[in-house]
Amino acid sequence: MSFPRLSPSWFRHRVRSSEASLVLLAIAIGAAAGLLSVAQGAIARGLQRLLFTLEVDQRLSASTIIPAWGLLALPLGGLVLVLFSRVTGARKRRLVDAVEANALHGGRMSWSDSLVISGQTIISNGFGASVGLEAAYAQLGAGLASITGSWLRLRRGDLRVLVGAGTGAAIAGAFGAPLAGAFYAFEIVIGAYTPAAIAPVAAAALTGVLVAQMLGAQPYLVNAVAGEAVLTHHYLIYAGLGAVAAALGIALMHAVAEMEMLTRRLPIPAAWRPVLGGVLLIPLAWLTPQVLSAGHGALHLDLEYGLPLSFLAAIFIMKSAASIVSLGFGFRGGLFFASLFLGSLLGHIYADLIGWVAGAPVVDPQNAALVGMAAFAVAVVGGPMTMAMLVLEATHDFSLAGAAIAASLVTTTIVRETFGYSFSTWRLHLRGETIKSARDIGWMRTLTAGRMMRRVERATPSAWTIAEFRRAFPLGSTSRVVLVDEQDHYAGIVQTARAYVDGLDPAEPVATLAIHRDHALAPEADVKAVMRALDAAGADEMAVVGPDRTVLGLLSEPYVRRRYAEEMDKAQRALFGED
Repeated sequence: MSFPRLSPSWFRHRVRSSEASLVLLAIAIGAAAGLLSVAQGAIARGLQRLLFTLEVDQRLSASTIIPAWGLLALPLGGLVLVLFSRVTGARKRRLVDAVEANALHGGRMSWSDSLVISGQTIISNGFGASVGLEAAYAQLGAGLASITGSWLRLRRGDLRVLVGAGTGAAIAGAFGAPLAGAFYAFEIVIGAYTPAAIAPVAAAALTGVLVAQMLGAQPYLVNAVAGEAVLTHHYLIYAGLGAVAAALGIALMHAVAEMEMLTRRLPIPAAWRPVLGGVLLIPLAWLTPQVLSAGHGALHLDLEYGLPLSFLAAIFIMKSAASIVSLGFGFRGGLFFASLFLGSLLGHIYADLIGWVAGAPVVDPQNAALVGMAAFAVAVVGGPMTMAMLVLEATHDFSLAGAAIAASLVTTTIVRETFGYSFSTWRLHLRGETIKSARDIGWMRTLTAGRMMRRVERATPSAWTIAEFRRAFPLGSTSRVVLVDEQDHYAGIVQTARAYVDGLDPAEPVATLAIHRDHALAPEADVKAVMRALDAAGADEMAVVGPDRTVLGLLSEPYVRRRYAEEMDKAQRALFGED
């Protein structure tokens, strides 16, 4: 009996040709992602224990008091981040995260970039900045999947699914929530629920949770207790909470962007802004440690004890301010868990205010805190089903999960209608990108005018007479001709039939018949830009010209639309695993 030779090419062939092999690969990626999540969390918490003299099981945001000298860790963390970024050259290159990679680059990521992002996030969180570690977890899980899939030369669709699986496994391992991790992959990283992605993503998420639990990791949300039963009319009340969460979530994202723009105008080098940010965090941390780190301990603390409305409102404002300062001044991290914490505070405040107006409790504050947690996170991070599954897996209460879905759907509808971005895509938008989700649009950028055009080897001089043009291009020889002037610059297009219209003076220059003289395409224009340009000019064809106005080729509108339809169909088939 002979056995196959276990070479890299054999592995590549198996994974590319077998869905079962892709699932097995996703399981391996999920196990590694779970392990990496545990390791990153341990490093960050170890830094916090060392810097802030915490007990072994104590969370920074749940500590009662921080020594005055411990607050110096905040600007020190900014300094360490500056030095780390300088050594790694992080500020000299553009770092790509999982969402951008799947939307624009077919899932391709750099391992060195992923390590840099992870390192920056661990430093920021470990030294107490008000950011979460979820960005680091997701980055390394996605980066590992991308590097492995690229080595195996996976198809574009399979690589995007594997990146989603790695990210989902990392998030699932951190939260101890396989359903939430899987939906995170679908909604945030892949951008769609597809049959081809279900098995690999689900298998990876389950494996990530199992590995994390085997290593002793404690889930972020463990045994959150639901309050009183959710009644039918409560759904309308929670829908109002979803609307409030949408408004405040949009305000928070705008505030971070405004803070970033403000810091750019400060008279200090950009690289040193985290140090100043750490200094500004000191008075907030002195007032309450709940504003520090992501807020895991503070969330559990505030859910367990019935705190007064004024205290909750103060914590909400200060935590928001700490997150805005941390991100605006250059600390690296995300708002995933911070948005969960802020949402829990918002829900509790909302329930207390309604009860105060009505003169009696209307909804249970504990339930409202959990629903608000999901709704606010949806406003900032996206993923309504992700957050609803997180509530379900934390409470095991289906009626409360239903209320979370109702509030989250209201939130996501308002945010998409009025704002259109999640926090990650909003930051990409500020950098000049146009993506609004991880849906694959990268193939559009590869379908450029330069790739689609029919080359023009030799253009026709515009100084020719109509008679010369007729001799060179008899009727039926070609439908259109590109003209150039004396400097070989583009001078318009002549439709051959127009040169044979009765009544024309054969001695006139053929340039008098040229159309679209002022309309041309750049070779790097993508297919959407090409179609917009054709529609705006009302043209059936346009010339493709270089930066020096030399003619490169000709592109017709019917061909562009056919190529777009072909590539769209190819992308759809890949999405559903039919290629």
